[in-house]
Amino acid sequence: MAKTALVVGTSGIVGSATAAALVKSGWTVHGLARRPTEQDGVQPVAADLQDPASLEQALTGLKPDAVFIATWSRQDSEAENIRVNGGMVRNLLGALSQAGSVGHVALVTGLKHYLGPFEAYGKGVLPQTPFREEQGRLDVENFYYAQEDAVFEAAEREGFGWSVHRPHTIIGKAVGNAMNMGTTLAVYATLCRETGRPFRFPGSAAQWNGLTDMTSATMLADHLIWAATTPEARNQAFNVVNGDVFRWSWMWGRIAEWFGIEPAPFDGTILTLDEQMRDDAGIWREIVARESLAEADLSRLASPWHTDADLGRPIEVVTDMGKSRRLGFKEYQPTDDAFFDLFAELRADRLIP
Repeated sequence: MAKTALVVGTSGIVGSATAAALVKSGWTVHGLARRPTEQDGVQPVAADLQDPASLEQALTGLKPDAVFIATWSRQDSEAENIRVNGGMVRNLLGALSQAGSVGHVALVTGLKHYLGPFEAYGKGVLPQTPFREEQGRLDVENFYYAQEDAVFEAAEREGFGWSVHRPHTIIGKAVGNAMNMGTTLAVYATLCRETGRPFRFPGSAAQWNGLTDMTSATMLADHLIWAATTPEARNQAFNVVNGDVFRWSWMWGRIAEWFGIEPAPFDGTILTLDEQMRDDAGIWREIVARESLAEADLSRLASPWHTDADLGRPIEVVTDMGKSRRLGFKEYQPTDDAFFDLFAELRADRLIP
């Protein structure tokens, strides 16, 4: 089994969870980020993936057996997303080629592989649900495809194995993360309780009534390690979800109950979180001051735009996990438990009252 890992993006939801799982499993773990955060058992590596010279200097002497890529940089257009994010993966793997130690590279992307990028999200002709890995790529430009191609090219050149992991919306903790539904909903529920505003589902009727699934960050971390250490998983792409399905018409009440508030009835119209939370920064600062919380900047906790994109989809989104199950990955976590575990962690860390 490989025992030295480089986790790229340890300041994010997936990277921090993956680094923690690797440490727990006995790996030597190096965590790369532009501004690494302190994490137990993780040796920080500060580098900019867009700066090849920075990478080469930071990675000198490092000989990882496995690399886990769990980061991206949001740009103003999909063309720029492709240029920047594909380049980041090429820069990273190019810098690591000198070591000659890498046996496996795991890349985390997501269901935009099937739904399309933000510029064409959920539009056009989409694969039939539940999404399955063999459905392949859409006929649109997508930075996930560019990242994959950069891994495939390096794998062919260097001879390492790879895995691609496609989670649905991820539930996990990371302050300052751009795509963070769990913490966004926790902050929204706290604000509704504080102000007496209705805890209103912000999305579409299709999402309220339809089936969906999600991905726990801890489940995804375990899946990444499983693929890196399972020969049958070599050179494969996998969907990764918790294993259950639910409707938001049920889950919304479960979340409201955890926060001790009543869910508002859903009338079928969309009222986005971006609109509902637009003027809440001052209210949040007041809550933080009164409750002695750890983060007063609302924008570092909540990402309404991303939650709106997920909950506003006009189509039902369900993911098939059969490929992983057949190869031996059997883990399962109910999604409401994943939310509740996150909320408890946010409360313990004084991020919500």
